[in-house]
Amino acid sequence: MMHMFNAITQSQIYVLDQDEALDFYVGKLGLEVSADVDMGFMRWLTVSIPGHPERQIMLEKPGAPALSEETAQQVRELVTKGAMGGWLIFNTDDCRKTYETLLARGVEFTEEPTDRPYGTDCGLRDPFGNRIRFTEPKA
Repeated sequence: MMHMFNAITQSQIYVLDQDEALDFYVGKLGLEVSADVDMGFMRWLTVSIPGHPERQIMLEKPGAPALSEETAQQVRELVTKGAMGGWLIFNTDDCRKTYETLLARGVEFTEEPTDRPYGTDCGLRDPFGNRIRFTEPKA
């Protein structure tokens, strides 16, 4: 079978405030800005793992042009509840050390590092309710 695609380059999550999202994703988690473009009708804001701009996360504020104001309000309410269904999962070389570093930066966790069949991982939410996990895979 012929493969039509060869990479995932961008994913998207909703955030309620893009400046606050930058503070969290760049300032606390240590990601870097890939793009921050005022397009007039929206702000195109993406972040990535340092040194890996080929895989970006778009931090999108719910609203026009993609959503009507009524739908955007519903999305904002769902984001706040953590009910949008989106996840970010990062890999790390040392889950416990990363946990301690982020804890010292003021990141609030929903789950401490836990050993699992696939490795050690833990969970947190961003300031808007999006779920994030990071995993140290088993060798």
